[in-house]
Amino acid sequence: MTAFTRIYVVRHGQVVGHEQRRYNGHHDVALTDLGVEQYHLLKDRLADKHISACYASDLTRCRTGAGIICEQFGIQPVFRRELRELNIGIWEGMTWQEIQGRWPEAWQARLDDLVNYRVPGGENLLDLEARAMPVVKEVLERHQGQEVLLVGHGGLNRVILLNAIGAPLAVAFNIEQSYGCLNIIDYYPDGRATVKLLNG
Repeated sequence: MTAFTRIYVVRHGQVVGHEQRRYNGHHDVALTDLGVEQYHLLKDRLADKHISACYASDLTRCRTGAGIICEQFGIQPVFRRELRELNIGIWEGMTWQEIQGRWPEAWQARLDDLVNYRVPGGENLLDLEARAMPVVKEVLERHQGQEVLLVGHGGLNRVILLNAIGAPLAVAFNIEQSYGCLNIIDYYPDGRATVKLLNG
């Protein structure tokens, strides 16, 4: 046991269709060969860590990677729907270009208010925070003093990182989350958190 709980927060590997900026959201897209390779690189990078538990989004692009990384630790990933990416409603699976062409006013409205704007049928960042952060808190309570892996998504990870440093959701896209990146957050019993690595 250590004085803090460490969470290794990973973004899934590269996905099919990455060539064009698009919103996948809850859309279940496959990994590219490079995406799978990125998980194997993460596996090697984390090999000497003492990871005792893993939580991941239940979407294929996260499930696959959780399985690859966790095999060496002999642990079974726990898949949670609450750790999915932001649900982007009727825009799911569409490229930014397609959306801008079909819904220019809605596109601009979302840019003007990233925190509160909901695409029809989808969520806003407050909704994502409200469903994901209770799971993070649950993980921290269950695994005090341990090292835990969380395999997530770009939007999800940004919300977790902003929460850790006490920054507003409005600056979510001031943080980069590349495919296959690693973030490290240490959580202390007094409620403090320190981001040790960002988009590594």
